[in-house]
Amino acid sequence: MLPLGVLDLATVTHGGTSAQALAETTELAQAADRMGYLRFWVAEHHNMDTVASTSPAVLIAHLAAQTTQIKLGSGGVMLPNHSPAVIAEQFAMLEALHPGRIDLGIGRAPGSDRLSAAAVRSGGLPTGADGAVADPWQVDDFPSNLIDLMGYLGDVRTTDGPWADFAATPAAESMPQVVLLGSSGYSAQLAGYLGLPFAFANHFGGGGTAQAVELYRQRFQPSAVLDEPYVIVSVATVVAHDAQRARYLSAPGRLRRWGIRTGRFWPLYSPEEAQAHPEWERAAAMASNSVVGDPDEAVAGLEQLAAETGAAELMVHTTTFGLPERIESLELTMQAWQRRAVDVAGPDEAADPAISDVSVSAP
Repeated sequence: MLPLGVLDLATVTHGGTSAQALAETTELAQAADRMGYLRFWVAEHHNMDTVASTSPAVLIAHLAAQTTQIKLGSGGVMLPNHSPAVIAEQFAMLEALHPGRIDLGIGRAPGSDRLSAAAVRSGGLPTGADGAVADPWQVDDFPSNLIDLMGYLGDVRTTDGPWADFAATPAAESMPQVVLLGSSGYSAQLAGYLGLPFAFANHFGGGGTAQAVELYRQRFQPSAVLDEPYVIVSVATVVAHDAQRARYLSAPGRLRRWGIRTGRFWPLYSPEEAQAHPEWERAAAMASNSVVGDPDEAVAGLEQLAAETGAAELMVHTTTFGLPERIESLELTMQAWQRRAVDVAGPDEAADPAISDVSVSAP
């Protein structure tokens, strides 16, 4: 069976605080570590009332110190917001502190609106010849910045570059695993061309997952870090002992996604508040690719997604109002996934560590 990872946004619930959200993310990472999840990723977002994950490198450092074996990473760091050299230094230090446990997921989206992107970036957003402010999503220098970042970390792809005169760390023994993230064909093709692992944000629910993954495979060229395509696909999940309770617990996340799709950023309400919201009926009728149900339904949904995408790894993203429900969802998912592995492979093969150790190698 494929390995499972976890994506978390350090979500601030209605009436909660940033400190509470970060404490809950820490506890969730520790639980995922105990349960045997392969990765735990946090994302970069800015100026959002419901997301406390603004600085992935800082949060990853904290989580790595609070866990023992799970890989910690960014899902992702938004490269256009930062100097490639600064990101390289941050993640080279994380890798030196926690060798073999650090992932650097890179995205090209702003992780915010236009004004927030301008506030985060030094010098604000660039302007064109007509004086108009650039669209933060249209980043023409993203590929070259990505190649520079990789070079700073030791994955050199060009004969000349700034990495020749600048080292992210003085004496590296290993490098963080670089993964390119995306929700469209652009990043899929770039990841293939560079021979990098590719993670698709299927949990957005925007469609196009299979098409992007196919583009990645078509464009893939072997590299020093990867011999063949490696695809990670995220999926929104809420799992409980029975399907009715799972649907009840999923109501806050479902209402929040509906709000985001319609340009309204509501708090993460409790299930009761979500179902009493004036927009709940519309949210409930929204098409969704989330996996919501009991453990057997969850396994069936994950297996279907893996079959449709050929993913090498799945990453679950669980949004509930309470931390205990998120932990329970992860636990039930992993227990059912492991039982299914025994059913498919047999108890002896499923227990073989070599079968489950399928993480991407890196120099």
